Amino acid sequence: MKKIIVMIAVIAISMTKTTFAQSKTDAAFNQLLAAYYDVKNALAADKQDVAKEKANALSGKVDAIQHKDLPAAQHTLWMEQSKIIKTKASELAAGKDIKAQRKSFELLSSAMIKTVRNIKFNNATVYVQHCPMVKASWLNEKENIENPYYGSMMFDCGDVAETIKSK
Repeated sequence: MKKIIVMIAVIAISMTKTTFAQSKTDAAFNQLLAAYYDVKNALAADKQDVAKEKANALSGKVDAIQHKDLPAAQHTLWMEQSKIIKTKASELAAGKDIKAQRKSFELLSSAMIKTVRNIKFNNATVYVQHCPMVKASWLNEKENIENPYYGSMMFDCGDVAETIKSK
């Protein structure tokens, strides 16, 4: 009987440890997603300097992800996409004008979309929105369109291509 109780205790402790590690990872991913939204919102509002500042913050959030506890397939995907996210965030931060920043945001968004779809960490609904003019998509925390590729010129141009429900 003692052996069974000890085994149950060991299993419970290991499950709690895994769940705690996963919750910390999910929290870090959600902070990354919030930083991404900050960049998107700055571009949608035509605020080049704010986009630069927020892209630097986004880059820092990539480094905060504790990815070693992810399952193998998710870990591989994260390693690939995190490089793209960091590279494009750095390019965006260094962009000399908002047009260049928006171009960097395209591949940054593609990497974020792939990450959210496959790792499924989001604690709120995420909307994948698409701009037919640029032929590019982005993530939004709201269903209403806020086009980061055209900003005030075509703020509400686009459509919701996909809804990713919260975890």
